[in-house]
Amino acid sequence: MNRLQGKVAIVTGGAMGIGEACAAMLAAEGAAVALTDVNRPAGEEAARRIGERGAQVVFLAHDVSWEEDWQRVVADVVRRFGRLDILVNNAGLGIMGDVEHATLETWRRLMAVNLDGVFLGTKAAIPAMRRSGGGSIINISSIEGIIGDPDLAAYNSSKGGVRLLTKSAALYCARERTGIRVNSVHPGYIRTPMVETAVKASPDPAAMWKRLDSLHPVGHIGKPDDIAYGVVYLASDEAAFVTGTELVIDGGYTAQ
Repeated sequence: MNRLQGKVAIVTGGAMGIGEACAAMLAAEGAAVALTDVNRPAGEEAARRIGERGAQVVFLAHDVSWEEDWQRVVADVVRRFGRLDILVNNAGLGIMGDVEHATLETWRRLMAVNLDGVFLGTKAAIPAMRRSGGGSIINISSIEGIIGDPDLAAYNSSKGGVRLLTKSAALYCARERTGIRVNSVHPGYIRTPMVETAVKASPDPAAMWKRLDSLHPVGHIGKPDDIAYGVVYLASDEAAFVTGTELVIDGGYTAQ
């Protein structure tokens, strides 16, 4: 407990799934948390649930693909809490599509949220963190940012982009001696609303769950908290010597 006492965090896409788990765990470790999302009702409800545990948490409506929204959110957080120490760039979309049949519209929509959002968030956070004396930017990529899938052309590209943007930003911050660390996290399949929706849309959901479990050598898919534990580590001072790296949390998926 209290590994993040006195720190201030922004978690995007915090209304559910991995984002909510990260917000809850950061708050449980003592951070003040701004939970952001485009889904206002779900975001407000998530903030209420976390706040009931005695945490200092606020919900902010936020479209990560808009630079003006980023400027507003970061300024609001600094005004409310006096600083910014942690940014979890978690907001993302998952849409199927192979390279031949995916539309340009879908490609651009995915890139706007999954990659532009991370770029804009990192860009907006650096000046605020510099004023705070340092910080930790944690970009949620995916195993699909490391390996390819024939039916995920745009998603693979966006998450692979997050992986290398993270390394570029980490080297920039290290060179400038800002005290800001930048790392990426690469989840395997996690039981989130996004994955549940995709499974329910399949012809045989029960068979699909079994297939997803079987893809991971440990024998099952992960939970949102599995990712949140890694995020807390990267956000904490325990990871003071960790930057530009990728933390893979995938039950052995990419070890095969």
